[in-house]
This record gives sequence, C-alpha cells and structure tokens, in this order.
Amino acid sequence: MQRILREQSRKYAFNWQDEPLLRVRPGESFEIETYDASAGFFKTPEDKAIPAKRPGFDRVPPLSNPIGGPVYLEGAERYDTLVATIEHIEVADFSWTANGPKRGPLGESNRWPEISEEYTTYILRHESGASGSMRDGTIHFNDRISWPVTPFVGTIGVAPDREVATSGDGQDAWGGNLDIRDVAPGNRVHLPVYHEGALFYLGDVHASQGDTEFTGTAAETNATVRVKLELIKQKRLPWMRIEKPDSIVSVYAYRPLEVAVEIATLNLMDWLITDFRYPPNDAYALVSTCPDFRINVYQMVKLAKLNYVAGAEIPRRYLDAYL
Repeated sequence: MQRILREQSRKYAFNWQDEPLLRVRPGESFEIETYDASAGFFKTPEDKAIPAKRPGFDRVPPLSNPIGGPVYLEGAERYDTLVATIEHIEVADFSWTANGPKRGPLGESNRWPEISEEYTTYILRHESGASGSMRDGTIHFNDRISWPVTPFVGTIGVAPDREVATSGDGQDAWGGNLDIRDVAPGNRVHLPVYHEGALFYLGDVHASQGDTEFTGTAAETNATVRVKLELIKQKRLPWMRIEKPDSIVSVYAYRPLEVAVEIATLNLMDWLITDFRYPPNDAYALVSTCPDFRINVYQMVKLAKLNYVAGAEIPRRYLDAYL
C-alpha cells in the first residue's frame, strides 16, 4: 500500500503548484501519516502555547495545521467530483489541547481570570481497547473523566481553483480547515475538482472534539489515516457533502452562522431535488417539519479568518420517497 510518511506531511497550504507525492487509481487505498496541529511541539504540560516559543509562529500567517499531499487521482478532471472514503484512523498514544492569553473566546476573561492569565497545556492519555488498537480506545482527560476515542480528519480538501489557501484558516467549497467530526471512518466526503488529478490533501486529525471546538483547540494528535479516492465524472457540486451510513450532510462555512445554516440547508434541498427527485415544494416543507432534520455546528471559533461551519443533515430513510 502506498503511503505518505509523517515527515513528508508538513505542507501548510493547499497549492495547485505542488508536485504530487502519490499517484493513485480510483478505488485504490493508501495511507497518510499526519502530524498534530503543532507539528509535534506539544509533548508535556510544560510545553506552553506561547507564540514566541512555537516554531513557525514568527510567520504571517503562522505555520499551523500541517497537511500531507497532494495525492494525484488518475482520471480526475475539472468539474468532476472526488469522493474520499475515510477507511480507518489510528491515533497516537496521546493528544493535547491548550488554553492561554488571547486564545479562544475566554482568552481575555474577567469572569474566570485564571483561564487567561497563564498558558495551560493538557496532555490527554490514550489507552488502547480490547482490539489492542485505538479503534476501540479510551481518552483520559484526567483521573476522573474519560471517553471513547472518536477520531476524525480536521483539515481535508483538494487544491483550490486559482488561489493558494493556508491549511490554518483556508476554507471554501474545496474543503480546508473545517473540523467536521463527520469526516470520520466509514463516511464518504464529496469534494468538487478544479485541477487535473484533483490534488488531494489531509491532516490535522483530532482524537475527539466537542461541537463548535469552543476553545479553538480539540484533542490534537498524530495519526495514520487510510483513505480511498473515487470519481463521479462530470458532476459539479456547490460545496462539500458527506455521506454517512444512515444519513447525508450538506456542509457550508460562513460568518455569521445563520448564513452558513441557511446555505447548508439550501444545498441539502438541492441535493434532494437533483439526486432524489424531490419536488421543490416538498423539499422546502420537509426541512421545516421533519423532526429528524438536523443542523450540526461543527466549528465556531473566533480565530483568524475562520468561518463558522454548519452541516444540514437528513436520514437516508427519507431519500427514496420519490425514486
């Protein structure tokens, strides 16, 4: 199986001018070894998120969220759709999260000054499960609190049409730093293609994350991601989509949040109308009346140029009604 090694996964931009590190055929599985969002800086609680001490934070924008790629998909052309199936994610034996002055919405807090007065780093220990791997592992927040390892890919996408976008705050229809917990094993991510070969990247794996990633940092970890790329020829998408075993999700990112919610919902309606033959009036009424329609707020971080990321989701059991 072809693989991109961790030391090769230190790109900080989605760049259509990059030379591919791998070339794969549709349906071929491969692996990308990824760094955490700090490229290995945080290892102990003594490693603080002080910008002056972090490598690459003297750059504008800072070097954060390293990604591996690009991967060239044979046969991919402009106006195709790339479908990335996340087959497996194996996380490292720890993750980290960090708070401190001017970090996140409480980075200048008067209500709880201890949050913003000093830098605090948490190292979250991972314990493998009965399988002997992290597939069924546990994250230990501390001696009192733990939860299952629930990994996903935080930054994923293809090379944008004309611009070069950073892996730290680049976001658009082509993907980017979206921190969508549904970019997880067993799910299929649909992305529009702008260049020959698509030029696919991923990185920034999270071992777990709460909705919105409120502080701006999740359980950041090194990982190995196995993925498979496929093609839908000459199908143009308005934005990223996700297929889960039991539902479909339309994604959009914007500020303010209500715009992201509205466009994600409109794009889900378009999906229902175009692919599942819903009459427009029925699709419109469905998203307002169906109790199983959901809006997911994946990322809502006040950080740099990041937009707020919403997903409009409907279970698959409603999709065949008009077919």
